[in-house]
Amino acid sequence: MGEKILNSLEKVLSEIKFCSKCGNISTEDLCYICASPERDRTVLCVVEKPMDVFAIEHSNSYNGLYHVLGGLLSPLDNIYPKDINISSLIKRIKTEGITEIIVATNPTTEGEATAIYIEENLKNDGVRITRIARGIPFGTDIDFADDLTLSQALKDRQEFKDYIQPHQIENLKKR
Repeated sequence: MGEKILNSLEKVLSEIKFCSKCGNISTEDLCYICASPERDRTVLCVVEKPMDVFAIEHSNSYNGLYHVLGGLLSPLDNIYPKDINISSLIKRIKTEGITEIIVATNPTTEGEATAIYIEENLKNDGVRITRIARGIPFGTDIDFADDLTLSQALKDRQEFKDYIQPHQIENLKKR
């Protein structure tokens, strides 16, 4: 019995890879979301990890595409823009006709720093940049939020320029 489970796990692990477009977990070159013709291809939700995609999908309140960063900026941990999927995000914005980016990073210091970095680097590209609303408590991961909270956070998202105040940017720069 144990050998059967081990063989099954090995098979699953050998078939799992990351989507070549968004970075989500997949068994194909493109994940089922990127391959779906039913998705809104003008809206891109930026998340930290694949579990965040599953959490948002489970809320049944979003029908656009995703971009998985594979981490968050954390200079204290030596994680910089080159260490996560930010350059591929910028490339997608410039080539795929994206009109809105929903930044859905966790409400932590690292999540906020990453959100600000994305906004600063894309604000002049003619794309609407929004941030999920504060329905998710600070310090909580998206994949632990309930469906109603996630649904409300997506519904109540706001323009990035209205979300962050200039004094907050200065405070983050001082850290």
